Amino acid sequence: MVTSYAMSKETKLLNLICVIGSLGFLVAIVIVAVTTNELLSTDNLFIMTVCLVLALAFAVNPLFYLKSENKLPIPFLKKPVDAGEPWGSSKLPGQKTPPLLDAKGRAVPPDVRAMVASFAKQEPKDV
Repeated sequence: MVTSYAMSKETKLLNLICVIGSLGFLVAIVIVAVTTNELLSTDNLFIMTVCLVLALAFAVNPLFYLKSENKLPIPFLKKPVDAGEPWGSSKLPGQKTPPLLDAKGRAVPPDVRAMVASFAKQEPKDV
């Protein structure tokens, strides 16, 4: 049985190897750009493109790992709801109850919320 500590060490080692490989391909691009006379020749552009694609291929796994660990902030992306709370029950500051959402996930207007609250207060009458 493999412990989570061993998995953590393996993951860190594999991510380190991927980062080193990605940086190696980026260094290869710089070396090609510095050492050649004609930068925009077909051969140089092909070598740079292949190195960029391989650098991206090696960089994807560490980036996905950082994203899954919530260590990589992605701008313009809404924060996910905590796993402990049900979907759509994120609370606003100072709000005691979760917001009431419609079918599309939008917050309902205050008047509709008041009507729903009044319906919830009424108890069914026994006949």
